[in-house]
Amino acid sequence: MAAGEPVRRSFSARDGLRLSALEWPGPSEGERRLPLLCLSGLARTALDFVEIGARYAGSRRVVALDYAGHGESERAADPGRYRVEVALRDVLDAMAALHLHRVVLLGTSFGGIVAMSLGVLRPGCLAAVAMNDIGPRLESAGLEVVREVIGRDPAFAELDEAAAYLRRVLPRLATDEAGWCSIADKTYARGEDGRLHPRWDIRIVEALGRGDPSATEFWPLFAALAHIPLLLFWGQDSKLLTASTVARMRAMRPDMMVAGLPGIGHAPRLVEPLAVAALDRFLSAQP
Repeated sequence: MAAGEPVRRSFSARDGLRLSALEWPGPSEGERRLPLLCLSGLARTALDFVEIGARYAGSRRVVALDYAGHGESERAADPGRYRVEVALRDVLDAMAALHLHRVVLLGTSFGGIVAMSLGVLRPGCLAAVAMNDIGPRLESAGLEVVREVIGRDPAFAELDEAAAYLRRVLPRLATDEAGWCSIADKTYARGEDGRLHPRWDIRIVEALGRGDPSATEFWPLFAALAHIPLLLFWGQDSKLLTASTVARMRAMRPDMMVAGLPGIGHAPRLVEPLAVAALDRFLSAQP
């Protein structure tokens, strides 16, 4: 295995569904540091963290999880299996199976919600949390964009076609053509029919439902992280995480590091120089 290359881990959830994760091993000897657990957005996979895994491989163990119905994890027969509370249970099962007893957690969007939930359910497992473009208030306008993307299978013929589509429907990400192709490659995989399909089960959208059209708020979950260091990545053009929500989060946690990324919507890729520098600083302060 080449330096910086991950290994694929496979294990069972408590109901027998097979789950998968990418792992970049930490140091083989000497100083042991807490592992970094990476949780992606709702329609994303562990592939979103390949650059982060390669960056810290050898200095800190990095694990990126594929939720059920995502990436290399098994698809469920019943889309109800993709409910948020079951996904949270899967994360706990993954932590047990992979011996992730206490971690620094990096969560993008939905992954940040999971992190806040763990602050209530299993506070001792969190040493620090970095949240990527997510807070305790979800704006309905941003959620509609998420639903539109995750519930569709455009079945593209070529990668450049997929990249053009994502560039059109996703918020601004301040990347070039090569960057959009990289995003598309992490979003779609070629199926048996030769076409490119989402790397997730599009029935996940059925588990979301529509619910209250107003913004969803869960400030008590954010308050449950009061005992640990926090870092917030904020795409300043995000429609899901607004300036007013960030201001309230800062008022509650004046010590929280905030990496504001101008001209970027939901969600930053975490390869931006400002994001990389902020994560480097944050992790250097963690055990």
